[in-house]
Amino acid sequence: MSTETTTVPALAVPAARTPDGGRPTVDPVAAVAAASDRGGRVVAVVIALAWHAVIALPATLGARSELDAPAVVLAGWLLVAAVGVLAGRRLLRGDPLPARPLAALLLVVDGVVFAAAGERELFTAANWVWGTLGWFFVVVLWGRRASGLLAVLGAHSLIALAGVLGHGATAPADLARYAMSVYATSTLQVGVFVGGTAIARLARQRAGAAADAHAAAAERDAAERARQERRARLTLVSGAAEEVLAELADGRADPADPDVQRRAVLAAARLRRLIAESDDVPDPLLHELRAAADLADRNGLPIDLVTIGDPPPLPVQVRRRLADPLTALLADARGWARLTVVAGPDEVVVSLVTPDRAGPDTAGPPGDDGRVEYLYERDGEIRWAQTRWRG
Repeated sequence: MSTETTTVPALAVPAARTPDGGRPTVDPVAAVAAASDRGGRVVAVVIALAWHAVIALPATLGARSELDAPAVVLAGWLLVAAVGVLAGRRLLRGDPLPARPLAALLLVVDGVVFAAAGERELFTAANWVWGTLGWFFVVVLWGRRASGLLAVLGAHSLIALAGVLGHGATAPADLARYAMSVYATSTLQVGVFVGGTAIARLARQRAGAAADAHAAAAERDAAERARQERRARLTLVSGAAEEVLAELADGRADPADPDVQRRAVLAAARLRRLIAESDDVPDPLLHELRAAADLADRNGLPIDLVTIGDPPPLPVQVRRRLADPLTALLADARGWARLTVVAGPDEVVVSLVTPDRAGPDTAGPPGDDGRVEYLYERDGEIRWAQTRWRG
């Protein structure tokens, strides 16, 4: 048997698609983790903006006459609100945030508002950076390491301490209020930040474990179905071979009869291809076709096998529909044969050309089973058959 192999340029591998060739498939584990993380993002954004608008703004407006620089405090409120809206929108859409510049901007506003609030409103809700700014740190740093949030909150605490000392609030009671304010306006933010990360990680782990369990169960079911199908197919193929052998043994069939020879070759080819299906090889389809071509060559049929490209992984059923019609024609071929395989990521075409000869047409009618198309023609000089799979 002469074998010719042609190398073609590698084709681009498309993204993984659904069985119907639609949109790319989504990793279910990543989808579960993303859904869990999105819940934490929504909580952080809603708390930050709601606290800023419902609590901080009324308090600031109500005490604006008591502030040292009310215009500066309100301008800082507006700037932080704008940062919160833009950062929250990008966070909920999954777009990357410039975390460091935004955190630095918030810290600058922190220092300015502490200086502009004045001593009288230093520990009141009008000095809104106490209770609000920590939530905006959570928003702009979401998805990053907790150490980054702790560092920013530490800087916020130092700025607050500088503001307290700068306004002369150095009495023990003032320092105690400072410590309580830092604790009250940092622990909850850290809890939400760390808790959201932990919940997303836990969701990913549990989804991964569930996916692994489902995959193992699906593999077991598929293996059992394949075993039952293979046993049924082996029974059918063996029955055809046993029938020919029984007829020959009983003298009811003549070994010189071309029809008996064709039946024997076809049964042998199907048995050989069935055995080749279970071989662990890189290209199962080419391996099965080579087995059929090798059997034809041993029976004295000169055959050329030409391969172009590498077939993608195909289910056994698809490989059977690609190979079986051509295997049947090979059993009836005389003179010579040419078997060609052209493969790409989304298409595999197998064609067979043999000399035409007088006699009944052993090929079935052209058809298409929905996944593998079968074409057959004869013109008195050659017979041509083709099977085509499209992904």
